[in-house]
Amino acid sequence: MPERRIRFSRGFAAWYAGGALLLLGMALWLYLMGDYSRTPLPAALFLLMLVATLLSATREEPSRLAAYLALICGYLLIAVELPLQSGLPALWVGLPPVLTLLLLPLGPAMLLNLALTPVWLSLLGNGELDRPMLLSYLTLVIVAALVPWEQVRQHALLRATDPRDPECPAVERETLHERLLSEAERASLLEQPLAVLLVHLPQLEMAGEQFGAQARQALLNGFCQAVDRCCREHDILGREGPGDFWLVLPDTTESGALLVQQRLDQVVAQTTLVETGQMQVRRRLCRPRLGESWQRFEQRLQAVSQSLADG
Repeated sequence: MPERRIRFSRGFAAWYAGGALLLLGMALWLYLMGDYSRTPLPAALFLLMLVATLLSATREEPSRLAAYLALICGYLLIAVELPLQSGLPALWVGLPPVLTLLLLPLGPAMLLNLALTPVWLSLLGNGELDRPMLLSYLTLVIVAALVPWEQVRQHALLRATDPRDPECPAVERETLHERLLSEAERASLLEQPLAVLLVHLPQLEMAGEQFGAQARQALLNGFCQAVDRCCREHDILGREGPGDFWLVLPDTTESGALLVQQRLDQVVAQTTLVETGQMQVRRRLCRPRLGESWQRFEQRLQAVSQSLADG
């Protein structure tokens, strides 16, 4: 997730840089054509877009200030150029709603587009509102909003059905218990061994309080990568609590689980983070007892996990 946000922010920075280059090219073109009265505006907007590019490029998440700066640049350029167009001015009036929907979230973008409707149409009609153009503008606003609305709906559906924890690649708590129950029933039915390695990260809370969300995320990512290096594909890493993880090891004997625990200890000992230093974990190995019910096993796992958190 953090890597995805970083790529998203860099993509916006590239778009802002492209807009700045276009404004610079427009300013140079007007200057070379001798239209000196129209040159200062794109030149000044180029500087604003340059600031927006720098703001977006230096942050891990998309900058709302950079988006508003880019939006101001687009609005000013369209407001000045729209009355001067004699060919196809309707193309210009379609740019503000599309640009707003690209740069802002759906709710604020729709409110801003509707609030500025009289402004754009009056500039297009020299102070008079044209009913056909009004209908065309509102239709464009509604149709253009369908794409981000569908994206928001798909993202909400994905968050509701995604079994992974929102902060790390581990599965979330409810999915963890469902899959652990399934593995426990399968192990009991087929008479196969099952082991669960309980792990607590004592540095997680301290990393978030003292060094911020970035250090906390780095610790979570480092731990999940360490687990991934020493486990099989069908092993299940789930997040029971903020700093509590359960590693479900299907078809694994006690000796095999101890070997996984030893490999994890070695990988963790070799993992050092800038803010928190060497990674530390508390871990305990649990296996179902003979004749133990699923409810009793689950309660025992939760009790052991709590004892690890308490130190």
